Amino acid sequence: MPHTAPSLSVDVAIIGAGPAGLTAGYLLSKDGVRVAIAEQDPHQVGGISRTVEHEGFRFDIGGHRFFSKSREVVALWDELLPDDFIERPRMSRIYYGGRFYSYPLRAFEALRNLGLLRSAACMASYFRSRAFPRRAVRSFEDWTVNQFGAKLFSIFFKTYTEKVWGMGCDEISADWAAQRIKGLSLGAAVIDGLKRSLGLHRKPNDGQAAKTLLESFRYPRRGPGMMWDAARDRIVEAGGDMLMGHRLHRLSREGDGWRMIVRGPDGERTIRAKHVISSAPIRELIPRIHPLPATAPRATALRYRDFLTVALKIRSPDLFPDNWIYIHEPGVKVGRIQNFRSWSPEMVPAEDVACVGLEYFCFEGDGLWSMPDADLVALATREMATLGLCDPALVIGGVVVRQEKAYPIYDDAYADHVAAIRADLEAHCPDLHLVGRNGMHRYNNQDHAMMTAMLTVRNILAGQPLYDIWDVNEDAEYHEGGRMGEADGASDDPRAALASVRAVPRRIAA
Repeated sequence: MPHTAPSLSVDVAIIGAGPAGLTAGYLLSKDGVRVAIAEQDPHQVGGISRTVEHEGFRFDIGGHRFFSKSREVVALWDELLPDDFIERPRMSRIYYGGRFYSYPLRAFEALRNLGLLRSAACMASYFRSRAFPRRAVRSFEDWTVNQFGAKLFSIFFKTYTEKVWGMGCDEISADWAAQRIKGLSLGAAVIDGLKRSLGLHRKPNDGQAAKTLLESFRYPRRGPGMMWDAARDRIVEAGGDMLMGHRLHRLSREGDGWRMIVRGPDGERTIRAKHVISSAPIRELIPRIHPLPATAPRATALRYRDFLTVALKIRSPDLFPDNWIYIHEPGVKVGRIQNFRSWSPEMVPAEDVACVGLEYFCFEGDGLWSMPDADLVALATREMATLGLCDPALVIGGVVVRQEKAYPIYDDAYADHVAAIRADLEAHCPDLHLVGRNGMHRYNNQDHAMMTAMLTVRNILAGQPLYDIWDVNEDAEYHEGGRMGEADGASDDPRAALASVRAVPRRIAA
């Protein structure tokens, strides 16, 4: 029979110690609200934004630029890490057809690499799509072809997108394209470059219109894990409980609150709370609620894409200047390559050794996911050679990190499933709050995830749903302009934007 540790009684129980869960825990703790956070990882917080250390080398699970249009998010970053941000130049390229393309694309470079005939075909395809768009826009392919033409879609979108998602572009919802390619994309950059080369477009572009074109970004000097380690430490200092290595087993009603059972290395632990905040994948949360919600079958139908990084140590002072390279080449399995020294020199302790991370998108249990680590290191080494990025003889070691449920999948059915689950929970469980990427099944960045947690904290402390967190968009902005305008515009000092979070009752009403 499993050992049962003493139960905890707190104001708010939080499932998951990623950016959303830790943001909520930190802000609540600052206001005197007692929290307990259950995190399934036994050692590290931060979720997909954590920093892994291996033999003194540090690397991200994906790259995490610290840029946000939300002043509140930026203020919170500065509050948690006041002295540890560095400014880094941004450089990334695309590898396609044996050539590298600067990203954002440069007009003459794109023309030279594509060739005049292919460039002309891209332009003709683009104008054709604008004149005769697809009327029933259902899929990623429909949306992208309408925006950029079939030729650009096939060159710069199809292969990479299908690597990332593991399914055809005609199976991916148009919602994902509209969210992730809003404002500027590779296709738009190609078209802009071609227009400039032909003298058709003279409007200057300062490069600041979208996140994709930022010329520099802030970054914690030892990786994003610094941010979330700091948040964890502040929560513990304020009296919060961090239950590492604990996975949700059961969540049930008890009086006017919740009884949450988690299982960890020492057995079961019971947490009683008035509110529960969950950043866990919806597919894992809903079946553990008792009584079982009517929408449980919809939750189990939601799908996720998993991810692994192969970090290689290479005997070389540096390999390339990019922060990362997108690999659109169909002849290799790798989707993106990170250069960790370009993110921060402190990530790589040896001056004569480079450290790169090859990112592979997969499904848990498939061939890539199940491949032995040594075979994955060998695969990554071969593919670096195939791409002409390093001599295999210079690779002196490697390590593999797997990340399950890294990306919620936007298939044809996901939107209906999520809408039904949301309506069910709002009607029957208003004190169960979904936040973050997997908690809301929305493919967002960490600043977006943090904003959903910030607004949830406001709702809990106010005792009423002042904000609809589903109205936070992909730029971590809140759609209803007047609701957050006072916080966002009251002062030139971004720290003042947090004032409205602090100026609330310090305890939650029973």
